[in-house]
Amino acid sequence: MPEAADAQAPAPLGGTPKWRRSLCVRGTAWKLPVAVLLSLAVAFGALASPSNKWRLQMSGHAKVDGEIELSFTPKGGTATPAIIAVPKGTGENAAARLIRDTLKTTFGKDVYKVETDDGEDVLVKKRGSTPDFEIVVVRNTADGLRISLDQE
Repeated sequence: MPEAADAQAPAPLGGTPKWRRSLCVRGTAWKLPVAVLLSLAVAFGALASPSNKWRLQMSGHAKVDGEIELSFTPKGGTATPAIIAVPKGTGENAAARLIRDTLKTTFGKDVYKVETDDGEDVLVKKRGSTPDFEIVVVRNTADGLRISLDQE
């Protein structure tokens, strides 16, 4: 029963009660659950739901030679990669054209309609009976060139 007495004993002057010290080590016990919850939120936010139309927004310019790898996954299907080579110095408008041209070559005309919009954006729309699809940026090694995805 000494534990019960310790749990109810008053805290030493300026200190934390013993029962509370076991739950909170120097005020850091809350950090792990918060980190886990934030990680889960980011992971679930990164999981896109299928859509019939996507906008890829480019910004900045490539400071080095690099590649952008996109993954296209139709609902109920398997992923198809698209790798875009990006030379050093490529700006957002030129990068959008490179992506457009690579996607047209990769998928042809029957699967997706691919076009540029506002210079720096690429619109990808499904054609005909093509199922809704997800796009994910697998990697971007073209430092300085940013790409963001939005469902339309």
